[in-house]
Amino acid sequence: MRNSDDYVFSDQIGHLLRRAYQRHIALFQAAIPDSELTAAQFVTLCAIRKQDACSLNDIVKATAIDQATIRGVVERLKKRSLVSVSADPGDRRKLIVRATGKGRALTDRTIPFARDVTEQTFGSLNPGERVALDFLLRAMMRTEQS
Repeated sequence: MRNSDDYVFSDQIGHLLRRAYQRHIALFQAAIPDSELTAAQFVTLCAIRKQDACSLNDIVKATAIDQATIRGVVERLKKRSLVSVSADPGDRRKLIVRATGKGRALTDRTIPFARDVTEQTFGSLNPGERVALDFLLRAMMRTEQS
């Protein structure tokens, strides 16, 4: 068993992933045209746009944002008139979320900036390193789901 004195937190995968994510979020916030739009709100809008109309559970599955957080994200998007929320006619307990015209337009305007942010996040990684990073992150997610 290893001694706790040789544990260097900054060498740990969680720390490195967090730092990379923090850098990505900073790049996103600096690049997008709407300073009020967060990364979580953007991916939520993208998920809703892809499915047209969806439940909160559908959004959670698509975005990997937890249920409690997604409720707040959707509420903030609703306050900005970027989504509409209504009861499901078949199950009044279930909420259906749809992007409004304003929400779809904002998503469409933001996507090119988001693509640039992805490029900036990859930074100086060469094409092989980019493929390897993508592969490894997806492999880690598959392990989590097993």
